[in-house]
Order: sequence, then C-alpha cells, then structure tokens
Amino acid sequence: MLGAYLPIVILLGIAICFGCGSLLFSSLIGPKKPSAVKLAPYECGCEPVGSARERFSIKFYIIAMLFILFDIECVFLYPWAVVFKKFIKAGLGSFVFVEMIVFIVILFVGYIYVWKKGALEWE
Repeated sequence: MLGAYLPIVILLGIAICFGCGSLLFSSLIGPKKPSAVKLAPYECGCEPVGSARERFSIKFYIIAMLFILFDIECVFLYPWAVVFKKFIKAGLGSFVFVEMIVFIVILFVGYIYVWKKGALEWE
C-alpha cells in the first residue's frame, strides 16, 4: 500500500532538493555589490513616506473584514443559481426561492446595520 505513495515522495524530494539547491547555488555564485540605492526601500517608484512601523487604524481592518464577509456571502448565490432549475423541476422552487430571499434580506439588514454604525466611513 505504501508503494502507491512512492512516486509522490520521490517527486516531493526532487522538488525540495531543486528549491534548496537553486537557493544555495544562486547565493554562492550570484553578484554581491550592495549600494545605498539597492538597499533603500522601494515603494511604487516614489520615496517612502513615514516609517515602515506605522500603525494602521482599526477601521482599515474592519472594512477589509466586512468586504471579505459580504464577498463570501455573495459567492453562495452562484451555486444556488446553478441548481435552481433542478429545484423547480422537483417542486421545491418556491421554498428554495423564499429561503434565498430570506438570506438576501439578512445580508441587506447586516449591510444597513454596518452602514448606520459608520463602519464604512473613512476618517
């Protein structure tokens, strides 16, 4: 039974050896000419502004989490839309449609709540 995994183990070993060998080889024979320009931080073609250790407002993270939350919930609409015809043929069309309307209403209420709380406002 373990013989079935032998090709995978061999491939994993080759991949690890190739990765480590490439890093080692490039560090041994690669050019090493550090300068002030090469060691300077690069920020999209402009001189960096401020410190790299600058703290971000918690609003940034809240908006990012809300975006991910609403985005993931909207992804649930696609599989439902794909199989909706099958539910209609099975006689469950109205039940499934009402359930999706309830889901969308819950999303909308959450969106309105977040909007009213001011979590989507930049300051």
